[in-house]
Amino acid sequence: MTEALRLQTLAYMALFMALAGLILFVRLLPADQSQPPAPMPDVLFVLVAAWVVRRPVHLPALLIVAVVVIEDLLTQRAPGIWPLLMLLGSEFLRERQGLAREINLAMEWAVVAGVGLAMFTLERVALAIVMVPRPPLDLSLLSLAFTVALYPVAVFVLHFIFQVRKPATGEVDGRGRRL
Repeated sequence: MTEALRLQTLAYMALFMALAGLILFVRLLPADQSQPPAPMPDVLFVLVAAWVVRRPVHLPALLIVAVVVIEDLLTQRAPGIWPLLMLLGSEFLRERQGLAREINLAMEWAVVAGVGLAMFTLERVALAIVMVPRPPLDLSLLSLAFTVALYPVAVFVLHFIFQVRKPATGEVDGRGRRL
């Protein structure tokens, strides 16, 4: 039983890495340069937030940080700031996983939106402190709005397509501990 749960966790970790790789691949595709760039949602943040709220055991903190550091290096962002914020945000959501089981999607969405807004604000402040050029505020806010709006879609995909669901009340793991 424990071996099957360990294998399932590894399978979900591999699925997350494959989805993160796909997200990074699509993000790095060349865009049409004839039109002004449209703000894009942070799909990786939405995926991590939705997954951590549902099954935090499938996404260890080290895996999240490793994927986001690779994203920083590939997209040429200031390395280190966003991975730290993703770690803090995902751990905040992980600690409230028991509460997330009892609230509905709208409240969960509001909590994730608040975490996203806090991360966005802290990133802008950190980039201002180290005097790194930042994108315009209006485009950043629009990107944040698109990111928050994408959350229910990520929940739907994780729940119905990839079977990543919140633990049911009273569900236990292989060792008899409550999930």
